[in-house]
Amino acid sequence: MNYQTEMKLKRFSNKPFMTYTFLTIQIILFLLMTLFFGGSENTYTLILFGAKFNPLIVMGDWWRLITPMFLHIGWLHLAVNSVCVYYIGTHLEKIMGHWRFALIYLLSGVAGNVASFAFSDSVSAGASTSIFGLFATTLMLAETFKGNAYYREIAKTFGILIVFNFITGFLSIGDGNVDNAGHAGGLVGGFLIATAISVPNAPVDLKTKRIIAGVAYTIALLFFIAIGFKRTTIGV
Repeated sequence: MNYQTEMKLKRFSNKPFMTYTFLTIQIILFLLMTLFFGGSENTYTLILFGAKFNPLIVMGDWWRLITPMFLHIGWLHLAVNSVCVYYIGTHLEKIMGHWRFALIYLLSGVAGNVASFAFSDSVSAGASTSIFGLFATTLMLAETFKGNAYYREIAKTFGILIVFNFITGFLSIGDGNVDNAGHAGGLVGGFLIATAISVPNAPVDLKTKRIIAGVAYTIALLFFIAIGFKRTTIGV
């Protein structure tokens, strides 16, 4: 490998390409729904593209616990979430590394969708489940590396956003526009999975804590999936 090729690969590896990948996927899907399938605010279109819809999950569409994080309902929903993903994603991907960041993003989204499956009957979609997991990752960094002033500052910033989002979310209970269960699941699941994955070259003394967090994430996921199946099956 010559020097120029090596430098190009190095520059590419330093780019937050997982953040760009997630953004590209959600924008492409939004355009497809909007231009060719009746619009992103059409319930049938959302379900067709993989929005969270409890009856179909119970019938075997398990992938609906993954796909909703890439779908959005209207331009404003897409724009707000895309800005959040870009802003926090470009920061965290540099800190966590590409594959760690991708796992946190995806598994936070799954945790949020599972929580929504367990506690909400609404058709839902959006990257906010993953975004709350990214918020939680900043809290994990501040908690794990208490002496790091930078981690404390970003955790403080996103901590304020978390509180603000939950306040506005609970004020809107009943209108069906905010998936509070999904946000809470993404936040808690994100913190657990970020703790389990940790950062590159994590201190050895974090090993036990990481194992506990990973086990807790798995148990919680299975528990809330069971709740979702029970609620949907008996029609609660």
